[in-house]
Amino acid sequence: MRIAVKEKVSYGVGAVGKDMVYAFVSGFLMYYYNTVLGISATFIGLLFMVARIFDAVNDPFMGIVVEKTRTRFGKFRPWLMIGTLVNALVLYAMYSVPSGLEGNSLLIYISVAYILWGMTYTVMDIPYWSMIPAITEPGKDRENISVIARSCAGVGFAIPTALTLVLVPILGGEDERLGFSRVAICICIIFIVTISFTVKNVKEKFESKEKALTVKQMFVSLFRNDQAIVVVIAIIFFNASLYLTNQLAIYFFKYDIGNVALFGLFATVGGAVQILSMVSLPLIRKKFECKKILIGAIMTTLVGYAMLFILGTLNIQNIILLCIAAVIIFFGFGLATVLTTIFLADTVDYGEWKNGQRNESIVFSLQTFVVKLASAISVLIAGVGLDLIKLDQNAAVQTASTLGGLRVIMIVLPMVGLIVSIFFFTSKYKLTEVRMDEIVSDLKARREEVGNDQ
Repeated sequence: MRIAVKEKVSYGVGAVGKDMVYAFVSGFLMYYYNTVLGISATFIGLLFMVARIFDAVNDPFMGIVVEKTRTRFGKFRPWLMIGTLVNALVLYAMYSVPSGLEGNSLLIYISVAYILWGMTYTVMDIPYWSMIPAITEPGKDRENISVIARSCAGVGFAIPTALTLVLVPILGGEDERLGFSRVAICICIIFIVTISFTVKNVKEKFESKEKALTVKQMFVSLFRNDQAIVVVIAIIFFNASLYLTNQLAIYFFKYDIGNVALFGLFATVGGAVQILSMVSLPLIRKKFECKKILIGAIMTTLVGYAMLFILGTLNIQNIILLCIAAVIIFFGFGLATVLTTIFLADTVDYGEWKNGQRNESIVFSLQTFVVKLASAISVLIAGVGLDLIKLDQNAAVQTASTLGGLRVIMIVLPMVGLIVSIFFFTSKYKLTEVRMDEIVSDLKARREEVGNDQ
């Protein structure tokens, strides 16, 4: 059963607003808390790590809640809408810290707000990505909608990354706190509108006819899906590496490159290339298998990282060279992001074939779990790292040792993580395209047999 163009577009539109929110938080919340509010980077790093681990542990339970949901609107859309509305309110509160708060009161406020944001984002994020295997079958349709969703997510991620530091002074004048608050309002509105579009037009097609499993049965089924476990472990290393760079990029451009304005240009070029790389996947797929494309994508990103390290070390502010580095890094990153989504969706069918249970939401809750775990690891390293290298927010020029440490944390460590992720994945992932064709054929035969028996 093929998915209509309207549904593909509607599904992608939701990713725009969803990832605008994520980019605004992952790219600027540490800066907002640290530079605007003056909170210790180590405290922020520890807060982010604890909150995301706590939230990540909740993800499989949210997946179970979704799996057990039975409504006339399906099991995904009700939670998608509820999570969006609540998360938008929390996002606004998180970037609208009352000016009178200070000391412990301030720390408590930002801690509670951040923990609530992560929990409510989970309520929306898990059902969104879990819909892919519920509205498509393995093959061209699934790859296309994954490309559309990730490309639109790339657009959403690029918009705040490129425009936040431009819009903050425009909307807030000299009051940076006010500027961030007003940018948050704009993003909240876009978030609600885009997700509403998805909820209205996208409906699941492959509904489970089986009796809902107990929590224990779901977890047993999940951990028997060895290929899903392989994918999510690889995602941990992959995302932790890239998130670490994302957390520190603004510091890198401000203090190492010496021109924070270039950060916006770097992010804009990178975001545009990331989207183009995602869109190009169907063309590349005509010549190469997904697994080989992933290897090439990671290798490409490593080359871009090496170039960025050299530019920082030599203090080269050449716009063209920085943009070339952005092109190389984000082209590989874009391809790898789509491919991991496709691989994870395929493990849903593998799980049904092996264990007799699809469990879309449980499998994709692992994705949000590991993304948050990876993010927790990266923010802890970033927060503690900034204090260890003794980065001085008030100094116009940093010491050579500080800048060297910044490059190691932001570039060298992520390179190591990417190398580990690709070696692990290529040695453990066994679902080749031929194998998936066999699994899909077998599943269709089983479903037809069950239908005939009924």
